[in-house]
Order: sequence, then structure tokens, then C-alpha cells
Amino acid sequence: MRNVLDVENSITKRNGKDHLDPFEIGNQLVQVGTLDVDNWKNENIITLDHDEYQDKQGRGRFVLQSILDMTTLLIMHNAQHDLMWLWESGFKYDGPIYDTMLAEYVLDRGQRSPLSLAACAERRQLEVQKDDTLKRYFKEGFNTNEIPLNDLSFYLRHDLLTTSGLFHAIEEDYAKPESSSLRTIRDTTFDTCRTLTRMYMSGIKVDLQELGRVRDAFEKEKAEIEDRLQKKVRQLMGDTPINLNSPEQMSQVVFSKRVKNKGEWKELFDYTSTVQEYKDAVKANSETIYRTKAYTCPTCEGQCKTYKVRKNGERYAKPNKCKDCDARGFKLEETAQVAGLKFTAPSKEWVSANGFSTGKGNLDVLIATARNNGMHDAESFLSDLKRLSAISSYLSSFVEGIANYTKHDGFLHVGLTQHITATGRFSGRNPNMQNMPRGGTFPVKKVFVSRWDGGSIMEADFAQLEFRTAAFLAQDETAIREIETGFDVHSYTAQVITEAGQQTSRQEAKAHTFAPLFGATGYGRSKAEAAYYHHFVEKYRGVAAWHKNLGEEAIRFQKITNISGRQYAFPDVRRRDNGSPSHFTMIKNYPVQGFATGDVVPVVLNRLHELLQSLHSCVVNSVHDSMVVDVHPDETNKVLHIIELLNQGINDLVEEKYGVKMNVPLLLEAKIGPNWLDTVDV
Repeated sequence: MRNVLDVENSITKRNGKDHLDPFEIGNQLVQVGTLDVDNWKNENIITLDHDEYQDKQGRGRFVLQSILDMTTLLIMHNAQHDLMWLWESGFKYDGPIYDTMLAEYVLDRGQRSPLSLAACAERRQLEVQKDDTLKRYFKEGFNTNEIPLNDLSFYLRHDLLTTSGLFHAIEEDYAKPESSSLRTIRDTTFDTCRTLTRMYMSGIKVDLQELGRVRDAFEKEKAEIEDRLQKKVRQLMGDTPINLNSPEQMSQVVFSKRVKNKGEWKELFDYTSTVQEYKDAVKANSETIYRTKAYTCPTCEGQCKTYKVRKNGERYAKPNKCKDCDARGFKLEETAQVAGLKFTAPSKEWVSANGFSTGKGNLDVLIATARNNGMHDAESFLSDLKRLSAISSYLSSFVEGIANYTKHDGFLHVGLTQHITATGRFSGRNPNMQNMPRGGTFPVKKVFVSRWDGGSIMEADFAQLEFRTAAFLAQDETAIREIETGFDVHSYTAQVITEAGQQTSRQEAKAHTFAPLFGATGYGRSKAEAAYYHHFVEKYRGVAAWHKNLGEEAIRFQKITNISGRQYAFPDVRRRDNGSPSHFTMIKNYPVQGFATGDVVPVVLNRLHELLQSLHSCVVNSVHDSMVVDVHPDETNKVLHIIELLNQGINDLVEEKYGVKMNVPLLLEAKIGPNWLDTVDV
């Protein structure tokens, strides 16, 4: 029996966030609906815990478990949510699953269309559309268990019918010859969904005291940087007030230019195609900023307010804001000195709605430029600005995110989604730990500890996964030889950039080594960095030739079929005047990132989870090309042995799943420690 299943659960609002999971105190499984996808009359709406009815005798639970026992395929839309509630509520189901959301995602071929049940039903013009009954109740403040039972049941029934119709429509598409290669990707995606659900349920232990110490350290450093920057801004801008958190004002500080008309600014550069046209557009539509000197506003005499006066000479009791100084108490007079750092944005890619972007990548270029030209004050200022942005992000995204989503028992349940990115790699949420800085120095990692006294946290990380993947996909002889000999590619990158005139360390060079694999060209970078990007193409001629073939494939078929069978559609691709395809960055990026983290990582993650089933130790997270395991104190050697077993057969796993025989070895490197940060290689 192939059954559609959907759950309705209550929701708790905490820290301004909606918590929909079963680990939040107060949340409950309200209703579960099932529908035989081959016989729409075979339907069950089972109420478990509602204000109007509670399944105190357990009859509903018995019926639901009986249905699950007879089910040969369980069909859901967003299966991770439904499975989590089923399993956490004590129901058993170990059979195959089918997620219509994920199946539609794979068919979408990287187009990133909306994948809610309502959006899928509307796009496919299904006979039964998703019902909107609950929106009004939620808007009025009702929780799920408070919605009138008849209305809730009606809503659930509609969702079941919509999901059933969506399942049949999707399967018709998978039966088409052009979708045949996607079936393996679909099935692997479903297997991974089960693994990620179990991982979410396991959670990872958070040391809240350590989290507080990390917060304090970040906030102290942030305050120190802000103090340094404000002092420097005063030197650069004179008395002009500057908000360090304003992209527009920081653009003015760095580039010494003010946009004349913000409403038109960014669109002006859509029509520039040459360097000279770009420079002319900047000159015509911006103005140089000068340092200022403040003087007391003569109108309000520094009081920021004025009073209207009656005919008899008495002033009104209620003051008005001084219009002459915008209620600041002072006015600014320009001096003859140009304000700011006087940098020039090199290309239209730097243009933003606020002037020019001061994002991380651009700051890296400017820092390198300042260093190479002996501009020590500018280098220090820009480095502080970059660090301030990073710390602000760490505090809001990670420190506060972890604090908000850690449950009452001290566990954070890591949410990984499979349907957000175009390439097939995981995306994180609540918080998104996929955005953690790479490397082993990020202090937030220290807050994640083992749930067991004496336990450890182990991270198994692929060695150069994207590079090895690209070497294989392109069959680049130079890259394959370097992998076989253990050549230090990062040191080589640093050497090339340094010899081109920009002193660079091995650590700094890491950001550039593999960037060309993902479509980066060096355009807009410093001259020395751009030299490396050009050198990469000359050195790895096989990769360059493969990129060219991908472009031709995209133009000819409006899609690329990767070696695993995953497809990426490029319906709007066209050949540019210079012969290269449009969307070339994505065309080069998707196959590498897709095969590495969208196809290989899930297969290995599934196998790791399977091998750990007989142990207490469990997978608790996956970030990019790494997997994190909470290791029981009695099982350290067993877990390390499992990693050894995986290393002996990773290439075999890939061949077994996708029929792809790789001639480049894939390797996991394990490190272990008392927390996620303080790990050592084993």
C-alpha cells in the first residue's frame, strides 16, 4: 500500500521565532492524515491531541501504526518534518519514503523554483489545490490544536489530496526518457533525507557557559575595533558623522565618492561595456567628498530646537526641530582636503545601490592593494572594517542563533535542508552553520561538546574534495599527478601570487587556489591575484578544456548532465559576442560543487550513519564536505575504525551508487577532541 501522509502539529513562539519541532516544550502532534495514493477513498484523519478531542485510549495511535505497518511507500511533502514527528512520537516506520518536494527539486534542475506544496500545485495546475483555511486562524492567533476540528480536518484532507495529485504528476515526468538519469539522484536524495532526519533528532550538545564566554570575547573585540575605526574615521572625514554599519557611508569613506542620485545609480552601469564607459559613468554620476569642519548652528545656537514666537513676543511652549541643522546643533563646512581613503573601484562589478560594495571579497582586494603600496594606515583600517563585519555576523548568526534555538535540555537540533541550493549541496537553518568560516580557528565551534561525560567530538573531513572532483571530471593530467604525489597546491598558489608582487601566506592563498574551479576569473581582483587566475588556466589545461566543453553543452542542450546523472538547466543561456556562454560562472561551478557536495558527500554520510547504528555514537552535523560525530567514550576506537573502513571503499560507494568509476582517490581525514574546535588529527 502506497500511502500519502501529512502531520499537523502545534507551534511555539520563543525568542521571536516559530518553533515547529517536537523538541520544544508545549508542542504536540495534533493530527495525522493518510491517503492511499492508488485509492483516494481509503483515507484516514486521525486526531491525537486537540482541544476538542484527545486520543486518551490510544485507538488513534493503534490505527496509525497499523497503517504504517501495511505501507510499502510513504509519500510526504517535506518528509523531514513529518518523519521527525512520527519517529519522535514513538511511531515506527522503516520502509522506503518519497518526498514530493525533493522529487520536484531534482526535476527542477537547479532552477530554484518555489517548492511549497501550494506553489508546486499551482505550477502544475493540479485539480486539487492546497487549501488556505488555516491562514486566517493563524493570523488571528490560533494555535493548531485550537483551530476548530472540522476546519483542521478539512485542511489536512486537502493537503493529502494535493500531495497525491502532485506525486502522480511528478512520476509521469520521471518516466520520460530525458529524466531517466535523475532517478538515481532522486532515490539517493530520499535516502539522505532519512539520514538528515535522524541527525536532526539526535541533536548536538551546547555548552551554554562557553557560549557566553564566546559572546563576551566577540563583543569586547567588536567594541575595541569600533573605537579604533571611529577615531580613524574622524581623521579621514573630519566632523562628518559616520555610521560604521551603513553600507552607503562606508562606501563614501573608502572610495571618497558620493552618489548624486541613488535611485538611478546602479541601473546606469547596466549599459556600460568598456572600462572607459564605466569610468565616465562614475565621473558623471558621483562627486568627490571633502573633509568637513563643524561649527555651531547659528539658528538654534547648538540647542537642536527652535521656538515659534507669538505676536506679543512670547514663544510657544512646544519647540520645533531646527531645520537649518537637521536638529544636530551644528553645521558642516567643507574644507579643501579630499575625505576618505581615496580608493578607486576597478569595475562595474563593484557597483552597489549605495555606491560601491565594501563586501569581504572587495575588502580583500583593497587590503592587498594597500599592503603592496605601503599604505599601512589604510591596510589597518580596511582589515578592521572586514573584521568588524565578520564579528557582527558571528554574533547575530551564530552566537544569538545558537542561543535562540538551543532547547531546554541544552541540545541544538541541526537543520539541514536539501532543496535550497541550485547545486544539490546541503543548506543550513536555525542557525545556518554552513556559513561557518572554514578552518580550525572559529571559536564558536568550542561550544559544541559531547553529550556523554568523557565523550569526544570527531570531524571527518574530505581532503581537497572539490579539487579531486574537478581533476576527475576534467581528467586533468596535471591535477591528477599532483593529487597522487601530495603536491602542496596552496603553497604553490602563495608562491605565484607573491612572485607577481603581492606577499601572500599559504593560509591567505587558500581562498584563491580552487576558486577558478567554481567560475572565478580574477576579474576585479588585484593584479597579482588576477595573475594567479590566469596561471591556473595555463597550468590546468584539462580543466580549462572541460569548462569550454561544458559551455558548449549548455548552449546546445540548454542543460548540463553531470556524470552522476544530476542535471542543471540553463534555459536562458546564449553565446556572447566573444564566443563564451552567458551564465559561464554557474556552468563551471555547478558540476564540481554538485558532484562533490551534492552527490558524493550524501552517499558517504548515509553509509557513515548506517555503520554507526549498532553504537551509541551518532552523526550530529555535516558542514560542506565534513561530517561531525558525537563519540561515546567507550567507542573511540570503533568510530575511528569505521572511518578507516569508509576510506577503503569511498570510491566503491560512488561507483555502486552512480555507476561512476573514479581514477582519483577520495579520502577522509579525521580529527577528534573534547569539543568541535579543539580537535587533533588521528
